[in-house]
Amino acid sequence: MKVLHTSEAYQAIREGRVWRLLAADLAPQVLAMLGDLFMGDDKVLPGSVLFERLTRDLEALRSQGHALPQTAQAYAADWLSQGWLSRRFPEGASEEVYELTADAVTALRLIDSIHRPRTAATESRLATVMQQVIGLAEETDTNAHRRLAALMAERDRLDQDIAAVQRGQARTLPEDRAVERAREVIALAQDLTADFRHVRDAFERLHRDLRQSLMEHEGHRGDVLEQLFAGVDLIGNSEAGRTFTAFWRLLTDGEQSLALTESLDAVTHRDFARRLDAGERRFLQSLTTTLLAEGGEVHNVLQQFARSLRSFVQSREFQENRRLHVLLKQAQLAALAAKDHVRANEPSGFTLSLTSSRIRSVAQWTLYDPSLRLPDAHMEDAAPSPGASRTSRRWFGSLKSTSPRCAPTSGLCSLKHRRPPSPTC
Repeated sequence: MKVLHTSEAYQAIREGRVWRLLAADLAPQVLAMLGDLFMGDDKVLPGSVLFERLTRDLEALRSQGHALPQTAQAYAADWLSQGWLSRRFPEGASEEVYELTADAVTALRLIDSIHRPRTAATESRLATVMQQVIGLAEETDTNAHRRLAALMAERDRLDQDIAAVQRGQARTLPEDRAVERAREVIALAQDLTADFRHVRDAFERLHRDLRQSLMEHEGHRGDVLEQLFAGVDLIGNSEAGRTFTAFWRLLTDGEQSLALTESLDAVTHRDFARRLDAGERRFLQSLTTTLLAEGGEVHNVLQQFARSLRSFVQSREFQENRRLHVLLKQAQLAALAAKDHVRANEPSGFTLSLTSSRIRSVAQWTLYDPSLRLPDAHMEDAAPSPGASRTSRRWFGSLKSTSPRCAPTSGLCSLKHRRPPSPTC
């Protein structure tokens, strides 16, 4: 039945990262912190910057009575293990960088849509749907007569608009509808930028699957190896790779990119744009840069995966990994065969030495500053003992009667050794 399949699908979603984030005990605070850190201007943060800002957010929440006992590093490590944050080590970078996963972005956008819902039905959304449907019907029509009739009608409409403009009767959108359409463009563009993370996740899954197929293949040279040695880019030729390549080609087209930039600049300087929020205007002004940055990041990841896979094969590293994979499988099979003959608590006669060191992230270590750990150099004067006081009085008395030939430093030397001066100094 359909309801059973739907229930099973929802159960799988419930066990996923999006649902776990929304159902977490501290979900409101975690979502607020993740959104404040990564949903603004900075989509990627170095480890030191992340911990500094997260510590500040934790202190602000604690001041309002929220129970958040862990440190910023501990929360970041927990979010990494939960799959809400991802950590990468860019080439040439001095530290690791963090960013939201696609599942965390989905959860944040879902909560934001509930917190600030859109209008249920707007003219701009309906117009967008109608234009897409009409364009799809025309561009997939194989009847030449209908295509020609549609083009002629479009030409007549354009001629009428040209004549109206020449007469000074150009029609423009009302301000309310212009603002509505601008916000619809912003919503679509935000969805587009969020899709980049899903594309990159698809590349990562494909990369792992290809490496796994290389290690688990039992033959001497399988199809994957044959194609890699032949110079075939398996990641670039995948469905996700072809889709992104087409998108990247359109985005980096000089004419299209220039037209988009000029149009965005013109829209943000219209009178109706003053009714948009400052964040909405800033998003429109930097839309081209944002798309190029997000697309460039995915493109770099795609190229890196392709080079890594080819290097993995050509360096024969996959052979060692395959050997380790075979050894692990043999050990697992031996363990399964011995489980019926050896009890779990039976002594094996083998001692395993474990390290006592704690392995932590590099970002959790701090530089040692000796100036912060200097010992206190202040020395307090001790009270003299009674015997020492009598000796000092006798000694100072002897100084008064000492011959002028006695050097002044002799008394100091004697005082240092706590002995009265000798008669001859």
